[in-house]
Amino acid sequence: MTTENTTPWTLVGKKAPDFKGNAVVNGDIKEISLADYKGKWKVLFFYPLDFTFVCPTELVAFSDKIEMYQKLGCEVIGCSIDSEFSHLKWTQTPVDEGGVGELKYPLLADVTKKIATDYGCLMDGAVAFRATYIIDDQDIVQHMSINNLSVGRNVDEFARLVAGYQYTAKHGEVCPAGWNDGDDTMKPDPVGSKEYFSKLK
Repeated sequence: MTTENTTPWTLVGKKAPDFKGNAVVNGDIKEISLADYKGKWKVLFFYPLDFTFVCPTELVAFSDKIEMYQKLGCEVIGCSIDSEFSHLKWTQTPVDEGGVGELKYPLLADVTKKIATDYGCLMDGAVAFRATYIIDDQDIVQHMSINNLSVGRNVDEFARLVAGYQYTAKHGEVCPAGWNDGDDTMKPDPVGSKEYFSKLK
């Protein structure tokens, strides 16, 4: 299993690739683009296919935790290579019948596979890996991770990372391992960092 783009990690620290396409938004189909989210933080996540097994657990989890992202001023966008019509049917199908129900964020269609290719997460030209991108308010990719198909993501972890990147962007300090909102941060220099490490004694 390989991606179409052999060096996807080069996206981190660079401008997010533009995208535009039809999406299911609040039960309707409408066109959305990266430009629609100008000046906002974004979590763009890819998943393999509609009407599968691990995928609905992830999509519902993001929807259930959407307020956590909204408090951070962060938008969530899901994307797969399915059509907008497949997305619509899936969101109209209850969870206990194999659907995802009404989602609280847009579900983007990538039938040409261009978006997944541009983001370096297309698996063998077929479907997208479980790839997640945190894109800041300047459209710079701050985080990128890819799961193979068999294991779902931890939705809370991406909210933690958004909070961390937002903190560092605002305050200029860095977040140590396991950092959560409200925890101590450190100054990114040999002298200033000693203040943080001294508290660990």
